[in-house]
Amino acid sequence: MKKTPGFDKLRKKLSGIKPSILDKHFHALHEEVFAEIDCLDCAACCKTISPAMRDVDLVRMAKPLKMKPSEILETYMRKDEEGDYVFKSSPCPFLGKDNACSIYEYRPKACREYPHTNRPQMHQILELTFRNSAVCPAVKEILKRIDSAEI
Repeated sequence: MKKTPGFDKLRKKLSGIKPSILDKHFHALHEEVFAEIDCLDCAACCKTISPAMRDVDLVRMAKPLKMKPSEILETYMRKDEEGDYVFKSSPCPFLGKDNACSIYEYRPKACREYPHTNRPQMHQILELTFRNSAVCPAVKEILKRIDSAEI
């Protein structure tokens, strides 16, 4: 996996931290930063990246759209280079002008979990976290605070 440039010092620092301690810091900073940042002010994730869809996501999304999962695939999805179904276009077709999601209660699991900074075993997804910092200002702030923390 290609490493995100500019994080070599932080990457080295984080690799030496016990996973449970790393999780504790990430999770605390996740809560702290997301109490300060309103995703609706940004929505960069919805404007630039697409989650990988699972069958259960398509079934869940079909309900509010009054469509069959196969119709959702045909209308909104394409296969990416890894063989995952993703949205055909950016921004997300369900993103409103106010940056709100029109299917929020039915959104895909990957959208529910983004930007993944409160997941267990953060040491396993550090490269993803570094990549997400290029899209999400909250992740960038979490990494900035982790970098300056005494861990």
